[in-house]
Amino acid sequence: VVSTQSTGDLMRRMPTHNLSKHLGDLVDLCPKLTEELLSAVDQPLSVRRDDMKQKDFIVCDYNRDGESFRSPWSNIYYPYIEGYLPPIQLRTIEEELNKAFKVYTDMYYGEEALSSVYVWDVEGGFAASILIKKKAPETGDTWDSINVMEVFEKMGRPSHYKLTTTVLTSMAVKPGDEGDEEMMRVSGSLTRQKEEDFPSESGHTTNIGQMVEAMENNIRQQMEGVYFGKTRDVMNEIRSVTAGTSRQKQPSAVMMGGGFGAELSGVLAKRKPIQ
Repeated sequence: VVSTQSTGDLMRRMPTHNLSKHLGDLVDLCPKLTEELLSAVDQPLSVRRDDMKQKDFIVCDYNRDGESFRSPWSNIYYPYIEGYLPPIQLRTIEEELNKAFKVYTDMYYGEEALSSVYVWDVEGGFAASILIKKKAPETGDTWDSINVMEVFEKMGRPSHYKLTTTVLTSMAVKPGDEGDEEMMRVSGSLTRQKEEDFPSESGHTTNIGQMVEAMENNIRQQMEGVYFGKTRDVMNEIRSVTAGTSRQKQPSAVMMGGGFGAELSGVLAKRKPIQ
């Protein structure tokens, strides 16, 4: 029996640069799980244009209503519909968070990166989705950061913050010679959660910003060690950089006597000249 858990486990093992295609194929195979899959599987972020403000914004399930998506800049859906709009108080928080994370994104990702924040109400507080997308124009390398923050306000006590962060990345490794095709693509995703209590007096924007900053820094360090460090170890295990070295306690015949070059010279020296 195909379940949401088994299909979700399968999608987490798929390369992120083709995740949307794999998800579409899986939906075709299991149409009964369409809604569960679309809501449970984090996909690479896509971008739409706000015609009124002449600014791009990130689209995802958190600002979708049917086939339309709400812009955080104008608070209007594209294509236009009269969909859900956050209450005035939450809209104010949303606008403050968008300003703050625009500065944050410029500092950590560069001005060509894009951020969007969406806020909605939940029982006992509110939730916010902080989305950041960076795509290198020359190589097509991507970094998609999806931060979902739940804030539960408590009368007379510190507010409780629960952060779930997923980062999807895809990077192509190409040879140095111009015109060569790509050799390898490193891609994957990582999800982490963290919960903390902060006094409400310090402000939701500050508290959310500190948690997201710490979480993203932590995930970046983990991805650097897991993906790039592991890839480097595997490559070194397959082939050593320096001839004449080996990880084995007993060196092979090829490696003895100065490496492959010495072995080849010995074989050629034994050959009789052609009469």
